[in-house]
Parts: sequence; C-alpha cells; structure tokens
Amino acid sequence: MASRWWRWRRGCSWRPVARSPGPGSPGRAGPSGPSAAADVRAQVHRRKGLDLSQIPYINLVKHLTSACPNVCRISRFHHTTPDSKTHSGEKYADPFKLGWRDLKGLYEDIRKELLISTSELKEMSEYYFDGKGKAFRPIIVALMARACNIHHNNSRHVQASQRTIALIAEMIHTASLVHDDVIDDASSRRGKHTVNKIWGEKKAVLAGDLILSAASIALARIGNTTVISILTQVIEDLVRGEFLQLGSKENENERFAHYLEKTFKKTASLIANSCKAVSVLGCPDPVVHEIAYQYGKNVGIAFQLIDDVLDFTSCSDQMGKPTSADLKLGLATGPVLFACQQFPEMNAMIMRRFSLPGDVDRARQYVLQSDGVQQTTYLAQQYCHEAIREISKLRPSPERDALIQLSEIVLTREK
Repeated sequence: MASRWWRWRRGCSWRPVARSPGPGSPGRAGPSGPSAAADVRAQVHRRKGLDLSQIPYINLVKHLTSACPNVCRISRFHHTTPDSKTHSGEKYADPFKLGWRDLKGLYEDIRKELLISTSELKEMSEYYFDGKGKAFRPIIVALMARACNIHHNNSRHVQASQRTIALIAEMIHTASLVHDDVIDDASSRRGKHTVNKIWGEKKAVLAGDLILSAASIALARIGNTTVISILTQVIEDLVRGEFLQLGSKENENERFAHYLEKTFKKTASLIANSCKAVSVLGCPDPVVHEIAYQYGKNVGIAFQLIDDVLDFTSCSDQMGKPTSADLKLGLATGPVLFACQQFPEMNAMIMRRFSLPGDVDRARQYVLQSDGVQQTTYLAQQYCHEAIREISKLRPSPERDALIQLSEIVLTREK
C-alpha cells in the first residue's frame, strides 16, 4: 500500500506528506509500475475520436495514484523531458512576445470584421474584444503557423490566411463564452459583468450568433475547402460538448470518459483544429497536419484540466470569475471525480448535481481533503508531456520551442 501521498502547493511543486485519513476515506491501491499512468493516457488518445468508454475509470485512478511518486517539479517539467530540449540554437524569446509579433492589431482587426451599424449590437459584440483576454488561442495558432512553415520550407513568414485563422479562433472562442454565460446564468467574466448580465439573455444570444457569423464570413474568404471543413467541425463540437455537459452518467467508468470527451469538444477541439488549419495552409504533408492537431488537442485538454483545478485552488479575484462555479452549476469535474474514489458518499451528490443545501460546500471540502486536485494536475501534466512529444517532431525553431514552453505555462498558470 502506498505509504505517502502527494500534495500540490503554490510554487508548482510536489512534496510528500504523511497521510491524514479523512472520514470514510478508502484504502489505497498498491503501485502498478512507474509508467502506468502514461500507458493509460497513451491508450486513451491513440483513439483520435476519443472513444473512451472502454477505459475503466477506477483503473485510471489507481494507475495515476501509483505513478504520482515519480512526478517531478512541474516548473521544471519540459527541462526534464528528453523530447522537449531546445535545439534551435537561436536566442529564446518569451512565447507570448514571440507569437504577438504576428498578432499586432488583433482586436482592431476583429472589430473590423464585426461590421455592425446598430450601436447597441456593436457594443455587445465588441465587449470582450478589449485586449484584456489572454489571447492564448491566437498565440498558439500564430506560433504553430510559423513552426509548420519553417518545418516545410524554412519560410519565416506567416501567411495572411494563417493569421486570419488566429482571428477566427478568437472569435469562435469569444462567441462560445457569450453563449456559455447565458446557459450558466453567469454574472462575471474577466473581472467585469457578462454580456447577458448587462443586456439580457436574448440579446446576448444574438450577439454570440453575430460573432459566429462574422467568423464564418472570414473563414469563407480564405477559400480553402479543407480548412473550412476543419473549422466548421469546431462549431459542431462546441454544441455537442455543451449537450454532454448538460447530462451526466450514473456509471463511474462512463462518468470519467464522459468528462474527458466533453473537455475535448468544449475546449480542446478549437485549439486542435485551428492548429491543424494553419498547418494545412502552410505545409502539404499530412504527417505535419496530424502533429499540429495532436499538439493542440493535448494542450487544450491540459488547459481545461488546470482550469478545473483552479476552480478549487484560486480566489475569485485571480480568476476574474467566481470560484466553485462548476459545483454550483452541478458539474463534476476532474478533481471531484478523483475525490469521489476516496469519498464514495460524493456519488449521490454528483447524481443530484449538488442540488441540496450544503452539497456544494461539502463537495468542496471533500475535494480539498482528497488528492483530487493533485491527480487532476498530474493528468494535465501527462497531456502536456504528449503535446511536447508531438511538437518535438518538427524541425527545431524558436516557434517550436515556444510551443514547448507554452505547455509549461499551461501547467503553472494561476488564472
């Protein structure tokens, strides 16, 4: 039986601590080998379609738990991964500064796409394009475009069509936020009131639709049917992901598969397919297209896993939105599903979507007493490891190395 547990602390490091059993905490499974968690993760994502129903949830938990003692300090993650060393030989730059070179005027250009004569609709549609977002998706897309271009023919320029994909990715993402806030009845995002809070739900839905239509027009102008097909898949995935989130599974094994599939469709699909789109525009090699897709998919899933962790570990001021929001919406995310293995009484709360008085507070306490946060963080680390393995197949370049560094930033971010 594992004699030590691992605790996540600020500073992005792991340290062993003596176990303090919580009420009703079950025994731990014994180790099954240091590479067990990575093997399970690889088995899951050899299936591009994310058919996860055959992966037993309880086994995934046990494999991850047994592998945790081998986790290294996360802030040094990519330096301890053989595939992730910097080989470009050029002076390394901050990934956001490097990516932003091709994104100057990003939000001004997006606002130009929103050709609206009605002042109120214009104000609503432009509300989140104020330059205060992370621009994480456009940065990844711009870096991927350059990395693929350099790999193909050593071109160090981003095509206009590839830059347009970065704009479209941010527009689709923002439209989905506007719609999500309506569904969730959210009142704050990015430290300010939501569109639906200010203008009402009906107008917010229309504003989101307008942003999507503008993105579709920009996509059509590119004139590449393959790219159009790739990015329209994103919109379908967003809808299907939202439907998955509205449902739940009684079976524990299906529940975790359900969660990961929802995570891919709602978050990772946009990043994966945007990366694939710029690779198609810059390089004819299908192998490169798959590398770009797999990098985006794995980073995207890791990004959302960490987002789910931060819902328990960060304060509202850091996040710019209320914490414990997922529990209040009745959602069981990674930390909850892992905690459920130590506190089986959480199953009833999950099935009733934390709807009884006191459910949210009790569930939060169970998560914080368990190793659910650590397990979810470790799972995110495994996805980032796979992203690094994929992107390292490209020819060395500052942009490729910046994409490796972004994987570390995903793991260590605090908001």
